[in-house]
Amino acid sequence: MPSETKLTAKTAKGADSPVAFLPDFCQMRALLLVVIIAELLAFVLALAPLNSSNQRWSNLGLISLFVQWIALSSTAVLCLSRPWIKRLSVLMATLYSTVIITGITALVSEMAYRLTIRNALFGVDGIAQDASHTSFILRNVAISLIICAVALRYFYIQHESRLSIRAEARSRLNALQARIRPHFLFNSMNTIASLTRSQPELAETVVEDLADLFRNNLNNNDNATRLADEIDLAQRYLNIEQLRLGDRLQTDWQIDSLPKDAAVPPLLLQPLVENAVYHGVEPSIKGGCISIHGHFEHDRIHLTISNPVAVQSSDNSPNSKGLGIALENTRQRLAGWYEGEGQLTDKTIDGQFIVSLTLPYQREGER
Repeated sequence: MPSETKLTAKTAKGADSPVAFLPDFCQMRALLLVVIIAELLAFVLALAPLNSSNQRWSNLGLISLFVQWIALSSTAVLCLSRPWIKRLSVLMATLYSTVIITGITALVSEMAYRLTIRNALFGVDGIAQDASHTSFILRNVAISLIICAVALRYFYIQHESRLSIRAEARSRLNALQARIRPHFLFNSMNTIASLTRSQPELAETVVEDLADLFRNNLNNNDNATRLADEIDLAQRYLNIEQLRLGDRLQTDWQIDSLPKDAAVPPLLLQPLVENAVYHGVEPSIKGGCISIHGHFEHDRIHLTISNPVAVQSSDNSPNSKGLGIALENTRQRLAGWYEGEGQLTDKTIDGQFIVSLTLPYQREGER
């Protein structure tokens, strides 16, 4: 029996929760985005004054330093506070983030103003210019409030969009689970019946494989699973079909270089190899070979599944009905699961139908 240990994605109290809408500022990707946005804001502030442009570009360095201090300090506090923020409601998380950002803005502004007054570091056209103490701090706090409001609204809309995409992915998973073809069950039962007396041990193995297939197909959650478990499930399916089709079905696995601990969506491979059998090998009189090849490169998993194109199949043949459902569902699920970084493509070359998967390598908790 294969291992039933699943790598769970973040639960409803984590990143997928309706209240945990803020991104993980501890990740390098989020930090880089903050730095870029802060620098763009610095450019705007440097270009905004109309009274003088003589020292505009020299002021840009000082303004950039000022804005980046605020941005990076706020990001560090939000990163450290993330475990606590995830337990807050949307309103409380918004208020907390706003207070943190505006408070840090006021603190850094106070330090900058005092340095300007005491040491005359910025001159007349520095970041403090001729503004009074109070107006300088209030202006910076007002700017940070506007930027904070826009950013928080953007993060919330993005989070709602991700939830919608994942809800659609779950519905597509349900559609894949509902695709268990009755003829496969009947054929499997007939195979088991024929093996019961002649090869009882093999019949028991087929029963176990069939039970694992149905257990995974009837599982209602969309939690991550190990790539090793997905490969094992696809192999069990092909073993059952091998007993039915005999020499007409051949398989070629070349997946030794793949990271078996990678977290992937459930039912990733089995529907694709089922398509290869049902639309490629089974309609062909001579049968054919299903090739599953994979390699790991630059933190990305590359998988290809190829099968012969049945010459006698047509758009009106029984096996062509439903063609593309598994492909399209899997394609949309990958788009939602990996937020655009996972891809599925298909093409026909030299009588071979080839499905290619490209997935970013993720471990438990990285989704």
